[in-house]
Amino acid sequence: MAARSSAQLTDTRIRNAKRADKPYKLTDGAGLFLAVQPTGSKCWRYRYRIDGRENLFALGEYPAISLQQARAQRDAARELVKKGIHPAAHRKAQRLVVAKQAADTFEAVAKEWVEENKEGWSAYYLSQVETVLAQDVYPDVGRLPVRAVQAAHLLAILKRVEKRGAPTIAILIRQWSSAIFRYAVVTLRADHDPAAALKGAVTKPKTRHKRALAQSELPGLVEKVEASRSGTQVKTALKLLLLTFVRPKELREAQWVEFDLDGALWEIPDRRMKRGIAHVVPLSRQAVQLLTQLKELTGKRPLLFPNERDPHRPMSPTTLNRCLERMGYAGYFSAHGFRATASTHFNSVGWRKDVVERQLSHQGGTRFVRATTMLNTCRSAPR
Repeated sequence: MAARSSAQLTDTRIRNAKRADKPYKLTDGAGLFLAVQPTGSKCWRYRYRIDGRENLFALGEYPAISLQQARAQRDAARELVKKGIHPAAHRKAQRLVVAKQAADTFEAVAKEWVEENKEGWSAYYLSQVETVLAQDVYPDVGRLPVRAVQAAHLLAILKRVEKRGAPTIAILIRQWSSAIFRYAVVTLRADHDPAAALKGAVTKPKTRHKRALAQSELPGLVEKVEASRSGTQVKTALKLLLLTFVRPKELREAQWVEFDLDGALWEIPDRRMKRGIAHVVPLSRQAVQLLTQLKELTGKRPLLFPNERDPHRPMSPTTLNRCLERMGYAGYFSAHGFRATASTHFNSVGWRKDVVERQLSHQGGTRFVRATTMLNTCRSAPR
């Protein structure tokens, strides 16, 4: 490769350098030169010697690497050469360090921790862990190297979640983060657990159960549901909660394949239950009628209550509570309150407590109480 002029380069001279039939170089000094190829591309090179052998180090292309940047890189490379280090080998090692740091981000380590432990978790708990971390933690510290995450980072997350009215979730975040850091320590990617210092940073709230509705209040509730401006799916969901007293999440994520309308049974698989045990829900005549009508609307899709924006996802967790709030029940009755209402009612009219608890999926076993509509008076059963 022919060399042209040994005078130091200028930006103007570099810009005006034309392609030629053969490659040539424009020297700058101290081993730095610009190689001009027949294609017109211009590449920075640094020539140096270690152990008497000449070597070339590629710095990058012009104009992506300016003259000033090329000189700075050359100077850094010269310092390495003085120590007997090849610049190319040093750059490769640095890239490996960066790649390892990327693999050791808080999010990467957290996902490893989830994979290591999920076999012992229920599907419900796994979903809760993954959702909370993705929504509340990863946006703030997910991309940071796990070793760089400090207690201050986590405290900001905890206080933000607590401030929005979810102190229980904030406490879970601290507990899960602590477990993630302990896993990082064991796998030699962290030195300590900064979340341990935050124990007690969020005060666990006293449990406040929404009260059960009295039987005399149920007709008024049904009237308000009917008069509501909510859509058919929301109204149907609220009525089904009243008739089946399952957990709102179990209803929102229900799939048509789980239902036997002819046999009036709904079998919820273990993967969707909070306790990880399959649950059988007997369906009253009114429930079957509601489901039959709903099937005409959503029966062509897997979910009973598909999300309006994305039919592949279930109805939003807040939809039913927002509807109840608009109906005037804000602060003292929620979608989960249907379960307390059912428990109070069935226990008060003589159903055996263990049978009621089983139907609420609070206890194991296959025995269930055949629930008739709570809109009418339930007949007392033998104790």
